[in-house]
Amino acid sequence: MSDRHQPFALTPGAADSPVLLHVPHGSRRIPRHVREGITLDDDALERELDHITDAHTAELAAAAARIAPVAPWRFVNNLSRLVVDPERFPDGREEMLAVGMGAVYTRTTHREPLRPPEADPAPLLEAYFHPYADAMTEAVEARIAAAGHAVIIDVHSYPTEPLPYELHGTGPRPPVCLGTDPFHTPPELLAAAESAFGGRVGHDGIGHDTPFAGTYVPLRHYGSDRRVTALMIEIRRDTYMTEPGGPAGPGLDLLAGALAELVGRVTPR
Repeated sequence: MSDRHQPFALTPGAADSPVLLHVPHGSRRIPRHVREGITLDDDALERELDHITDAHTAELAAAAARIAPVAPWRFVNNLSRLVVDPERFPDGREEMLAVGMGAVYTRTTHREPLRPPEADPAPLLEAYFHPYADAMTEAVEARIAAAGHAVIIDVHSYPTEPLPYELHGTGPRPPVCLGTDPFHTPPELLAAAESAFGGRVGHDGIGHDTPFAGTYVPLRHYGSDRRVTALMIEIRRDTYMTEPGGPAGPGLDLLAGALAELVGRVTPR
């Protein structure tokens, strides 16, 4: 079975690179048995995938890896976040439970039913969420073993106009949002991203933690291991594609260049 048919894939970069590009929300693929538990009809599901998928982010990360001065590693989710969302807390800590979008979604981006209210999330967590989390943890620890530290760059996109599910959708929506964590995002990592993306979209086109905040760190390391640094890159979709769910445009190459520059800035040479 090819990598793209696996639930997730780790693509090697340079042996001593600390950088791991993480692409959790770029796929539309839903296994048939998971599709059977979703209440939307086919047309409604396609519309939902248009809105919820961070389209072309896997291609963006791949393009950046090809041109980066030192190739980063890439960890890519090959399944839709409608299967499980690997970036959510799998328990009551997750604030998105308030809108039915915890680790296993029960509501759509428009707050309509996605799964029956009695659906048990446990089988999906067991089959998909926990193996993903374990593999991502192992990938991070391998970068620590090889380079002495790990740099997770979380690659996302978001719509130009807020969707009803967003809990913090009333703030600014800049071309590039940099999501940070007070423990895992050191000033030098944030500054490197500001320089790399500011050169492409202008420094006034960069926001911090708006409309989305935070970044992904495996729970084993979260809040305790300073060898793991992390930053989320949220790119407004009109900068590189036709919304919702349409083709990529020339902005994709521009942004891949910025991401490649960021990788170079945080990779010792």
